[in-house]
Amino acid sequence: MADTGGGSLPRLGPGAGASASGRGLARRRRRRWVRCTAFGIAALVVAAAGAGWAVYAKLSGNITPDEAAAAELARYEKERPTSLVRDARNVLLIGSDSREGDDNARYGRDSGTERSDTTILLHLSAGRSSATAVSLPRDLMVELPGCRRPDGSRSAPRFAMFNQAFALGGSACTIRTVEKLTDVRVDHHVVVDFHGFKEMVDAVDGVEVCLREPVDDRAAKLRLPAGRVTLNGEQALGYVRARKSLGDGSDTERMERQQRFLGALVNKVRSNDVLLNPVKLYPVLDAATSSLTTDPDLASLRGLYELVRGLRDIPMEQVQFLTVPRESYAYDANRDQLVEPEAEKLFERLRKDSPVVVAGDVPHGSAPLRPTESRDGSYGDPYPGPFTKTVVTVSPPPTFRGNTAAEDTCE
Repeated sequence: MADTGGGSLPRLGPGAGASASGRGLARRRRRRWVRCTAFGIAALVVAAAGAGWAVYAKLSGNITPDEAAAAELARYEKERPTSLVRDARNVLLIGSDSREGDDNARYGRDSGTERSDTTILLHLSAGRSSATAVSLPRDLMVELPGCRRPDGSRSAPRFAMFNQAFALGGSACTIRTVEKLTDVRVDHHVVVDFHGFKEMVDAVDGVEVCLREPVDDRAAKLRLPAGRVTLNGEQALGYVRARKSLGDGSDTERMERQQRFLGALVNKVRSNDVLLNPVKLYPVLDAATSSLTTDPDLASLRGLYELVRGLRDIPMEQVQFLTVPRESYAYDANRDQLVEPEAEKLFERLRKDSPVVVAGDVPHGSAPLRPTESRDGSYGDPYPGPFTKTVVTVSPPPTFRGNTAAEDTCE
């Protein structure tokens, strides 16, 4: 027993914490383990952040910013329409028929110019409760403004087919033409070529469509059986571009086929949990961003995310597709012209962010239907009696010919 008298401290035996094998060593080991573990976790976080940043930088770097279009539009800012509804957005989607590049050259000779093979004005409602995609016919006769050509010269204003705007002055000329035609402010634009379209379809492992009869189209390089068919990228491109072997051969029918395909693509992305699965999402984003030329504000993942973050919550019934009311041009049956005042009614609803309703049984080129309209055009009856009083009711929105992403093309 150690002497504790005289206020001296007790001697510590071999089992005490100060020994090489006691609790002090154990505490030091625990502290070293905690420090090492913390360092390891920190290293993993830094590595993950670095990898995440590398992925982000790669995907953002894939997108080509359309600086030339931005400069041209800024030149004409004073004559452009203004946005009427805050947070509503209008995005012009342009499908280019460029043959530039090895993969696109297989679809025809590269003439050094490109036209808009498909143009869609996509309206995203404020609050993102609905999305309405309006196809603009490539053969629509419109007033083209004077535009800056690729060589720096300027074209004179002219009356011509709509798709000549892209050939004359690229996306800026197309945007100015659309704004002049609709008085709708185009907030953003996206240009995608043939190769990019195919890559997108392949990235989601194909898109299912329904064919009522077999297809054998040599011009479109398309041979498919009837019934439900899952199209790969190459087949999908032929399907949306075919003119002679599907439907009645008209551009209107082709646009409706494109709309149904886009609806099926939206459904595939939503139903396959692509948006919530990083493993599935990365190849889709890589394919999409690699093929895009956009306005500078969208030319990054952050810009795209800010635009589309609310879209995944839109019900499929509210993702709508339609073609602007059109009919054969009076002086050339192979060209189109707007049906008025129906087209203006549609444009006004887009400008004001008002509801647009579509249905598949509305005849082509007809006036939009009002479901409760009576034959004499009245919406209320006067009360009987010595004093006449008209019942004022709010008329429902007009119905345009179109479809939604919720529709099954096989039913």
